[in-house]
Amino acid sequence: MSENSSSRKMLSLVLLAAGVAGMVVSLVMDFSGGGSPVRGPLLIIGAIAFLIGLYLFPTVEHHRGIINFIFLFPLLFTFAVTVIIPLLLGIFYSFTDWNGIKFTGFIGLTNYTTMFKDPAFIWSVLLTFLFVVFNMVLVNLVGFSLALLCTSKLKGVNFFRAAYFLPNLIGGIVLGYIWQFAFNNVLVQITAAISGHQNSVLANTKTAFMAIIVVYIWQYAGYIMLIYVTGLTTVPKDVLEASQIDGANAWTTLMKIKVPMIASTITICTFLTLTSAFKQFDVNMALTNGTGSVTDFFGSYLTNGTQMLALNIYNTAISKNNYALGQAKAVLFFIILACVSIIQVRISNKKEVEM
Repeated sequence: MSENSSSRKMLSLVLLAAGVAGMVVSLVMDFSGGGSPVRGPLLIIGAIAFLIGLYLFPTVEHHRGIINFIFLFPLLFTFAVTVIIPLLLGIFYSFTDWNGIKFTGFIGLTNYTTMFKDPAFIWSVLLTFLFVVFNMVLVNLVGFSLALLCTSKLKGVNFFRAAYFLPNLIGGIVLGYIWQFAFNNVLVQITAAISGHQNSVLANTKTAFMAIIVVYIWQYAGYIMLIYVTGLTTVPKDVLEASQIDGANAWTTLMKIKVPMIASTITICTFLTLTSAFKQFDVNMALTNGTGSVTDFFGSYLTNGTQMLALNIYNTAISKNNYALGQAKAVLFFIILACVSIIQVRISNKKEVEM
């Protein structure tokens, strides 16, 4: 029995070592740009060998944990390959002169100093924060109002739910071009018939920024509405009936009962709105492509008056072919988004306890 256990343990260790070695070698070959045709099969064989080695490892105490890890391994492995490793490589490339294919050397903090000396980038950061503030408030207000309407006793609420959610199913690029046509043609003709002046809201930087906010609210409020509908339907009916018996009006019931009881839902919606607004890209590109004049910003004339941070990073890397600088901006973007999200969740959790 002990000989079988020892031989099984030896086989398990060999498979574990071979699996880890195979996966590491295949990843090194891939990221070094070797282009070998065996890297894909080697990665799969290494992962299978690693899982078999785990399964054959002779232990009773940790057997259930090993089985659980085997089931989770495909998800964890995919997450590591598609998220963790690219993130670490991105941080590494931000300190080099990477051109999208290779790099010739390290340049230290040059990309970061260049980034902060660029007035157009600073403008995009400030504009993104302003966009996030507006949309965190407006999207949640509109979504919550629609949720109250869709949980009322009006007839046809299912139709309203579907109608309000429908814009969220349209892709951002398509949505941007649809609204661009509406702003540049339909709305121009309407204003021309009323006032006699043909002016497009996209021709002015301030009104174009407001147009992006309107389109984003129209697209995203329906999704937030469904989450609020789910939260509102979980409020116990006996509590609402008791408030009516006690003489509470609709406003008091809303602020003193419904809102405190869906505090966790509000936290989720606020978090989703914040992260989505920070990452706004497709509507921004399709509607205005970031254009717009700013006559004086730190003594500079800017032509990216409606360009938000995600679009600025894209244009830096793809349009200007400066991948290292774009990667440095992306690293800063990740840090900002992570810090703001953590702060928002902690503040919301404290508010939940207070409510």
